[in-house]
Amino acid sequence: MAYRIEGLAPDRFEMLFALSDDALAERDARRVVAASGGGYPCRVSLEEAEAGEELILLNYVSHDVSTPFRTAYAIYVREAARVSARFEDQVPPLLASRTLSLRGFDGEGMLQAGLLAAPGEADRRIRELFADPSIATIHAHSAAYGCFLACIERSGSC
Repeated sequence: MAYRIEGLAPDRFEMLFALSDDALAERDARRVVAASGGGYPCRVSLEEAEAGEELILLNYVSHDVSTPFRTAYAIYVREAARVSARFEDQVPPLLASRTLSLRGFDGEGMLQAGLLAAPGEADRRIRELFADPSIATIHAHSAAYGCFLACIERSGSC
């Protein structure tokens, strides 16, 4: 296995859907309904939400390290996402269809390299980054909006 891409555990977010809009706002989160045309990537299922689906938009620490590269940004989680997606040596369609910013980090969480991947290039670009033995994990972000999409791991955990 060269790499693995997994969605976040859904149990971390389930309770958010039971909260009122005011309670969500206190947590800097928002309830949203997906519109047609896409743009609502779920971080648990690694699938695009369908028009009309309910999601929670929240701030998420995707790179929780004690370095200058600690990162937090907005993510979407679908209410219907009950199981974490898992892909081995293949890129989920959600990532394959987007222009990605791929950021390669070493075992201490320090940024070592970064690449852009146009639609259809993600697998090749991930393998290019992992050709460097100092890269332990790669974080995939939407190149346009900057949203964290997935952690790609060779070793360790995300």
